[in-house]
Amino acid sequence: MFLHKQSLTSSLRLITVTLAAAMLTTAAGCSITGGNADRTPIPVAQPAPPPPAAAPGSPTVASNEPALVRINKPVPLAEGHPNEYEVQVGDTLWDIAATFLKDPWYWPEIWYVNPEIENPHLIYPGDVLGLVYINGTQRVTNVRASVYRMSPQARITPLTEAISSIPYEAVSAFLTTGMVLEKSQSEALPYILETRGDHLLAAAGNDIYVRGLSGESTGTRFNIVRVGEPLIDPDDNRLVGYQGIFVATGTMRRGGDPATVRLTQSTQEARFGDRLIPETVDVPMNFFPSAPSNVIDGRIMSVVNGVTQIGQYQVIVINRGARDGLAVGDILSVFQAGETIKDRIAGGSVVLPDEKAGTVMIFKVYDDIGYALVMEATQAIHIRDAVRNPT
Repeated sequence: MFLHKQSLTSSLRLITVTLAAAMLTTAAGCSITGGNADRTPIPVAQPAPPPPAAAPGSPTVASNEPALVRINKPVPLAEGHPNEYEVQVGDTLWDIAATFLKDPWYWPEIWYVNPEIENPHLIYPGDVLGLVYINGTQRVTNVRASVYRMSPQARITPLTEAISSIPYEAVSAFLTTGMVLEKSQSEALPYILETRGDHLLAAAGNDIYVRGLSGESTGTRFNIVRVGEPLIDPDDNRLVGYQGIFVATGTMRRGGDPATVRLTQSTQEARFGDRLIPETVDVPMNFFPSAPSNVIDGRIMSVVNGVTQIGQYQVIVINRGARDGLAVGDILSVFQAGETIKDRIAGGSVVLPDEKAGTVMIFKVYDDIGYALVMEATQAIHIRDAVRNPT
């Protein structure tokens, strides 16, 4: 995966140069993180080979530094990886991990939290990340923070937010265009009891009466969804949930049972029995991509926008969830099932091997299902394709 180097705007350059000049004048000799001049700096990338590994059981870091994740085998680096990389606006953590690593899900094992930098767990545009050796172990760390995080004495609110793990605009689609409702969830959600006036159907500007909204405050916004086709687990034909069809948005005008909700936007008309879900963005955006801690072997059940062939940055639903040990940030490989063909020479049938078709990242997990974003698609991905631990 290649990243497009984006130049900073002229105004940002001017701010950077001005601030840097001021700090050099007033604090010459200080480190870029603004700490005490006597503080030992974090090592930067060196071309020298790594020293021998420490003996098993021996400490890996000084007591005042965060503990390192022990790496049982060398983390394979990406071909043509840089020694340093300056984070650009628009980068995601997946992009950066793929810049340094052959397999981006090893990022938690190679990332080192630089204690010299404020909010070291966050990465901002302008930060410079580099390959370093720390206590004999190869790591990636923030070797030079952006000018906006130089020191407590010269702290400026960043013009840009910290980078996210995945593109928000990609996963936000599932919040507004469709979703999967677990069986228990669909039965417990508030529902439209009646429309106000002589309308059998309601559109933007109409009021609806809703049951099950006790405890919600006036002004709360909701997504109105229709319970669609049942979703059957392809492994055991068990009903897992229902396809949720986005219908409208609305705002609660008056509490009670029933409560009054006014529709503010609609893609189709709402009707009796449609369900309401609070309009909240309950999706963490800053997490590390990693391999699952458990063995995962599932299948793709659904795709949010309803297409049959699935490509990069589309949201899929798989038939594995928290009960199976799946967690946010887990990376899975997608495999196309091998065809069953006839052997025209020896006779009989032969099942061809499964072929890897892409890579997905889990970003939301329920008990029995998980939402994943397609990060890479080397071949067309389809519903019912297998998802397994990354390879």
